Amino acid sequence: MVMAYDQPLFGRRLRRAGGHRIPVVIVTGFLGAGKTTLIKRLLDNPDVSKTAVIVNEFGEVGLDDRLLRMSTETTVLLDRGCLCCTVRSDLQQTLRDLLHDRSGGQLPSFDRIVIETSGLADPGPILQTFLGDQGLAKELYLLAVICVVDAAILSARPLSSAPEGVKQLALADRIVVSKRDLIGDVDFEAVLNGVRAVNPSAPIALADNGAIDPQFLLDDSGQQLARTTFFAEPVEHLPDIETFSIAFDEPLTWTSFAWAMDTLRAHRGADILRVKGLLNIKGCEGPVLVHYVQHLAHPPMELDRWPAGNQRSHLVFITRGLKRPAVLSLLTSIQDVALSEERAPAS
Repeated sequence: MVMAYDQPLFGRRLRRAGGHRIPVVIVTGFLGAGKTTLIKRLLDNPDVSKTAVIVNEFGEVGLDDRLLRMSTETTVLLDRGCLCCTVRSDLQQTLRDLLHDRSGGQLPSFDRIVIETSGLADPGPILQTFLGDQGLAKELYLLAVICVVDAAILSARPLSSAPEGVKQLALADRIVVSKRDLIGDVDFEAVLNGVRAVNPSAPIALADNGAIDPQFLLDDSGQQLARTTFFAEPVEHLPDIETFSIAFDEPLTWTSFAWAMDTLRAHRGADILRVKGLLNIKGCEGPVLVHYVQHLAHPPMELDRWPAGNQRSHLVFITRGLKRPAVLSLLTSIQDVALSEERAPAS
């Protein structure tokens, strides 16, 4: 069978990774890291003012939402528990209500949604909300998980003392380091080394009293993922969590890659905390963005062009007890079979 390569494999090629959908940014980080300050400074930028904010506070009295209401009219407080557990269903309903009220004119129009998690939240289940709810997936697109890291706290105690903070950092797409001015150069370099040891793939930016270039947080062109640092050796964060990346020089066959990932998710889905990457797929002109969280797969999206740089396929895995050699062996064997079938003479 000859494939018609003149038609995009995944529908219309997209200039933005989310297409027409509303982007969602999750801001996570340990207690006191500076999440609210970062969001408030972001909202003070006139170009980012049309933003809805959902605040999850773990406590009886919400304070962060009151601060953010000064910067945006659309702020919702979730205060009945941590987003990663008791109020995940509340998050889904809140998102639906926001979309309904926006379309009906009860709320001011907004171009994006920012979710500030509790400092105790595990981002993993929150990610599943966007991949597992097909109704929301048609309207919303998870743009990025931003982890805010307190340089002063990290210079005073090891990351291993806060497992929740380690997981927040490991699952982040982009990292913001706050309170740089409170420590010296030597301590700051140690902080950066500690952050890179947990998540060597995510780009890092410094916040000046919460201020940061909005493009670092909101870039939706695929450029951020292209600037991600990919690495060969696995990185162990906790005894059962590690990060590794896999790259392919030759273009991949989509059916073979999808079959390999379906097999992996069927057998070890619970151990796949997150997989994200850009793929060079045969028959596609632009890169294909893929995103998996445990058993769930985000629909693949073809972007309209490759970002500057090479066009190799790159994947970053964050797993629990799932090692790089096993994953690499599966992906490589499936790709080898696909190549051999292509080269076999027609009978």
